[in-house]
Order: sequence, then structure tokens, then C-alpha cells
Amino acid sequence: QVQLVESGGGSVQAGGSLRLSCAASGRTFSSLAMGWFRQAPGKEREFVAAIDNLSGGVTWYGDSVKGRFTASRDNAKNTVYLQMNSLKPEDTAVYYCAAVPATYVSGRYYEPNIYDYWGQGTQVTVSS
Repeated sequence: QVQLVESGGGSVQAGGSLRLSCAASGRTFSSLAMGWFRQAPGKEREFVAAIDNLSGGVTWYGDSVKGRFTASRDNAKNTVYLQMNSLKPEDTAVYYCAAVPATYVSGRYYEPNIYDYWGQGTQVTVSS
């Protein structure tokens, strides 16, 4: 089992920045690929970013956040981060981190169904 706890959400004006953190416990963190997803009211869960299991690992991003969001991880602290810059009102959502053993990803990092473990979510609200 893996426990994931997100933090860092909040309210910010458009153009501002937030950094989300996701602390993991329960399994060797360096074996896990990590993903970030978000869900706005009435919408499906959307892929935001993913990072493979290695420190300084390869990252992937959803089209709507490319160039504005950056995923990173610190395997020594069992934590993954999502730096969000140039925030827009349409970024408003509950943000979730998720984990899956890196060997199971097979390039499908953008599919929520492949992730075995999920955090409780943290609200991000961007006002215009």
C-alpha cells in the first residue's frame, strides 16, 4: 500500500503561482511513477503531468499546462511537486496526485486507470 497526501492548494489570482506537494509513504518511492490529475466540477478527470521514478526523471504534460507547469520529485524526501505558474481561471479544480509502479506504465502515463494509488486531492482556485 501507498499513502499519498497532497498539500499546497489554495486561492490565487490569475497570473499567480502555486506549488503543490505530494508526500508518499508505504512503498519504495523510487520505484513509483507519479502523476498529477485534476477534476473540475462537472468535468472528467484530466491528465496534468507525470514524472517517471528516477530523480530528475522524465516528465510529461497535458497540452493545457505545457510551458506553465513543472513536475519534479525528490526521492530522498519521498515527495513529488507540481509548480504551477501563470495560472488561469480554467486551472481551477481539485488536484490529485497518483502513483503506480514504474514498470506498469508502458507509456500510458496519461491514463488515470493505470494508477493504483491516489491522494485525497487539494483544491486550487484561480480568480480572474
